[in-house]
Amino acid sequence: MESALGRLDAARFLEIWQHFDVDDKGHIEGRQLDHFFRHMMKKLGFGDKVTDDKVQQLKKRFLPTYDAVADGHLQIEELANMMLPEDENFLLLFRRETPLDNSVEFMRIWRNYDADSSGYISAVELKSFLQDLFHQHKKVVSLSKLEEYTDAIMKMFDKNKDGRLDLNDLARILALQENFLLKFKMDACSQEDRRRDFEAIFAHYDVSKTGALEGPEVDGFVKDMMELVKPSISGADLDKFRQVLLGHCDVNRDGKIQKNELALCLGLKLNP
Repeated sequence: MESALGRLDAARFLEIWQHFDVDDKGHIEGRQLDHFFRHMMKKLGFGDKVTDDKVQQLKKRFLPTYDAVADGHLQIEELANMMLPEDENFLLLFRRETPLDNSVEFMRIWRNYDADSSGYISAVELKSFLQDLFHQHKKVVSLSKLEEYTDAIMKMFDKNKDGRLDLNDLARILALQENFLLKFKMDACSQEDRRRDFEAIFAHYDVSKTGALEGPEVDGFVKDMMELVKPSISGADLDKFRQVLLGHCDVNRDGKIQKNELALCLGLKLNP
């Protein structure tokens, strides 16, 4: 069992995990854990030797405190941390060490690594992103390992298998949090409530605190707005709507959306 488990790397772990976490919730629970370990042992070559006793032995080895988990869920980060060698545990870089709760930062990353503005990230561009990410976290990886990680991520997250990552693929990799705008229902409340919600929304996207949305701040706002009506958007869609929004809201044509300009676009009159 020890030698077989030694063959478990990040790519294979992720492949097995996604077989069970089909909704990309980031956790599995209950009886799914037994099925997860059974499936993993078969993938690692145990074949017909997989018995209920061996599944429980393996589960207890890696999950000695599982019964104490309050919500009965096991996160992908927790299991990866238990089962993978440190140098293979690149998943932690995405889902624990670099959590994203703001589309502005996500769009900053997207614009930076979509170097040719194609609306997609190629394998070469992804490798540049990974290299910078490892460097940021002071982790040294060889070129061959970097290429292995790049290939593994392309294989796992390139859902339509076209050799490129789109906005939605990268959002899954970076575990981007829920769309901020889903917290608000501006059509279903009073003007005063709408003004209050608008203040919260503008403050969220005005990361630079300049009183105007610009660059990735506009991108982040546009991305979240579009996803309210179209859950899966492309880079090209985002660029088109960005131009429409700027054309409609950017009254003084400075390439930014001032707070009062956005309010006017949304039919709000701000308090003096």
